[in-house]
Amino acid sequence: MPRSKRTWSRLRRAAVVGSATLTVVAAPSAALAADNLPPLKPLVQDLGTGGKACGTGAERPYVSEAPRLTAVLYDPESDDGPVEGNLVQGDFEAWWTGADGAEQRRTYTSYTSDSGREQSWRMPDDVPPGTVVSWRVRANDGEAVSAWSSEDGGSVCEFVIDDENPEEPVVSSAEFPEDSWTSPVGEYGTFTVDSPSDDVVKYRYSYIGGGYKTVSPKEPGGPAAIRFLPVDIGPETLSVQAIDHSGRISGTVNYRFYVTDGRAPAARWNLADPAGSKSAAAESGPAAEAGTGVTFGAAAPGGTDLKSTASLDGTGHGFLSPGTAATDTRRTFAVGGWVRPAATDAVRTVASQDADGAPGFTLGLRPGSDAAPVWSFKIGGAQVSGGTPETGEWAHVLGLYDAETGLATLYVNGHDVGTPQKATPAEAAGAFQIGRARGAAGYRDRWHGEVGDVRVYDRVVVPEEATELGARTPELKGHWSLENADGGVSPELHGGAPLKLSDGATIRRNVDDGCALDPDCTPATDYALVGDGDLTLDGTTGHAATDEPVVDTGDSFTIGVVVRLADTEPEHPMTVLSQGGEHADAFKVRYDPASHQWQLVVTGSDESGAKETVVGRQESADGGQGAGHRLAVVYDDATDQIKLYVNGYTSADATATFHGAWHSDGGLQVGRGQVDGAWGEYLRGSVDEVHAFSGALDGSDILGLGSGNEPCIC
Repeated sequence: MPRSKRTWSRLRRAAVVGSATLTVVAAPSAALAADNLPPLKPLVQDLGTGGKACGTGAERPYVSEAPRLTAVLYDPESDDGPVEGNLVQGDFEAWWTGADGAEQRRTYTSYTSDSGREQSWRMPDDVPPGTVVSWRVRANDGEAVSAWSSEDGGSVCEFVIDDENPEEPVVSSAEFPEDSWTSPVGEYGTFTVDSPSDDVVKYRYSYIGGGYKTVSPKEPGGPAAIRFLPVDIGPETLSVQAIDHSGRISGTVNYRFYVTDGRAPAARWNLADPAGSKSAAAESGPAAEAGTGVTFGAAAPGGTDLKSTASLDGTGHGFLSPGTAATDTRRTFAVGGWVRPAATDAVRTVASQDADGAPGFTLGLRPGSDAAPVWSFKIGGAQVSGGTPETGEWAHVLGLYDAETGLATLYVNGHDVGTPQKATPAEAAGAFQIGRARGAAGYRDRWHGEVGDVRVYDRVVVPEEATELGARTPELKGHWSLENADGGVSPELHGGAPLKLSDGATIRRNVDDGCALDPDCTPATDYALVGDGDLTLDGTTGHAATDEPVVDTGDSFTIGVVVRLADTEPEHPMTVLSQGGEHADAFKVRYDPASHQWQLVVTGSDESGAKETVVGRQESADGGQGAGHRLAVVYDDATDQIKLYVNGYTSADATATFHGAWHSDGGLQVGRGQVDGAWGEYLRGSVDEVHAFSGALDGSDILGLGSGNEPCIC
């Protein structure tokens, strides 16, 4: 009985395993031969030349060396059966016209493989460069062959070997002249790249420290434009290479230029005018007339260059306006300033610009989706929101519209918040407004609170600039070296509030034991932590405190201390530093023996049993030995983050998000904290080098605390 084709297919596979030279297997009978279906004609879309698609004429690919030709070949098993498992090979054929005008032809039969698998032929090295080479393929199952891929509506494939690299490109720019300090931060410009080679299809480029990007000319060998936004002051280099249609790459051209400071604001009002002023003077742009609801001489945010601000009363008279536009809202611009809301219960506008019966943009605050307020920048159908406005808290807000990208971005305290949104602004050629927004029936959404240093830029404010605008330099509020005490009072080094010592709290001074001159002397081991003295607390009543708050716990602050516990296994938690109100600590730093952690604890209100947020780092107690631990607590109101540093370092476990900061009115406590509305957690051990700052120190500044030297916050 004749075998079926499926059975014969298995036999044929076995016959060719391990033998790439076996290309034809005779049919066992005329019946089988009659049953065999010929392979399918290879499709042009299944053919490739050196990894590029098959093409002819203007579409023919260029390659940098003799390519590997590929084809996916199919051999059906029967009219209605699957093709998997059938074996097939490819007959390749290539030809070209040699330099002498004679045709050159090469052929190759590939290894046998399963139907549907890719077959290939690596072209020989004698294929001449710069010559059009044509090729085709057919499928062969050992019993029958398909039509050539070029037949029956198919097409030959062509390629040309290009063995020459393109010439180096030429770079030029009107906005960024080479070797010149004339390129400002925040302003887009264009580089033009061109190549003397007429086969360049793209240019690869990068800047210092950046990855590669590519740009393509409209026509091969033509110029291409590269847009660039400078974001850093200093030297910059654009490196460019030309890539031709075969993938060959030219040498690198390095175009060096220098980036300068960005242009000053197009309009700026410090709003630090004398009390009683009727208008706000402008550093640039026209003066802004003030409504009768504006009071100059209000408080300014600490840690900034501002000396005073303007207070707006939230009524129809609380506004300022120059009476003319400050920016073209259809072009790139940024607007921002320092603000302190007195109310966050409704939409409140910091700045806007009039259009026809509506504002062209608004920057301010609004109720969020969960009724909690958020900062907001709205322009051209886009609204970006984020951050948490707090009554009585300073914030720097800045909205940016980048016409190049079409994106609106919002920065709060120097950090981008929310998600940038695509915007399509319309013309808003009306007057610029501070403290209100135009509506169909008049002005509305009035600001209630302080406003200072309002700036309008007609360029991009880059992220680093936004960070600088929203930065507040930490200020030293106190440094207690705890070297001495007079009448139970240890002074603050700069004449500030002293620490008053209680019973059980003493200043320990190092004693000159004369060992420096006596080789037989046994040196003392109980030296002060830092310098010549420290504060020793008995763990029962001993503590030291100021009469008034040292830092504003509702705003950013940093407290640092050096501490050494007297016990290896303390019997209860011990508080090193705290500051709070009548019933609770706004913050405290303590050692918790149950978890073997130094902990930072912050509370959400001045109430007994108030909700606590706790972060900590695992450490062993000192047991009266060693140099102690350098601790620092940092609260950053700009990011709503609290951090505990131990010996100069923090971690994810020692960091948390905290939104409940409140203004405590109690003094700074050293060596005790509140427990259920009463004093407790007294420290048994030694304390030294207490530092207090308004503002959040960064990690590099934290490393310098506790050394005994005056810290430099630069």
